[in-house]
Amino acid sequence: MIATVTGLLAAREGETVVLQTDGGVGYAVTVPLGVFERLPEPGARVSLYTELVVREDGWSLFGFDRAADRTVFQRLLGASGFGPRLALALLSALGPDRTVRSIREGDLAALSTVSGIGRKKAERLVLELRDRFDDVSVAPVERPASGSSQAVRALVGLGYAPAAAEDAVRGALAGGPDGDTAAVVRRALAGLTGKK
Repeated sequence: MIATVTGLLAAREGETVVLQTDGGVGYAVTVPLGVFERLPEPGARVSLYTELVVREDGWSLFGFDRAADRTVFQRLLGASGFGPRLALALLSALGPDRTVRSIREGDLAALSTVSGIGRKKAERLVLELRDRFDDVSVAPVERPASGSSQAVRALVGLGYAPAAAEDAVRGALAGGPDGDTAAVVRRALAGLTGKK
């Protein structure tokens, strides 16, 4: 198993980065969106925790900047019908902390927002993995201020997942003073539609 790869970041394209080791070997490593965004510019030295997935059609190397994120990825691969691409999509969409929280709390709405994961697959994921993340620590979630709960409820009523609604309201409140609920909802919607 290739547990870590350290070297110069030679290229970044799509969800794949190339790490050039001191020995002259270049490893193509697929990373989640959050890791990709945190990586420095090409030419910088990078170390990634990696997971090698061997399948009939080839070998793929997946990389993470925290060992705990790799652990989440490994556990996701343990769910039936859950391959590396779907696990990567989940980590890219929700991030490792929210992924673990969603599975522990049975938040099917959040899990179902990920492309390729319908309600049935989300239910199976929760059923199979809910107890397998007990030893994984995640950052505590910051709940929106109590005055913004009406804005969160309004966004959920419009069909947004509760976690996405809370994030959008938090972002709207960070962008300026509270104002009335309608103003917060408008700013939150602008943030949500700007991400699509």
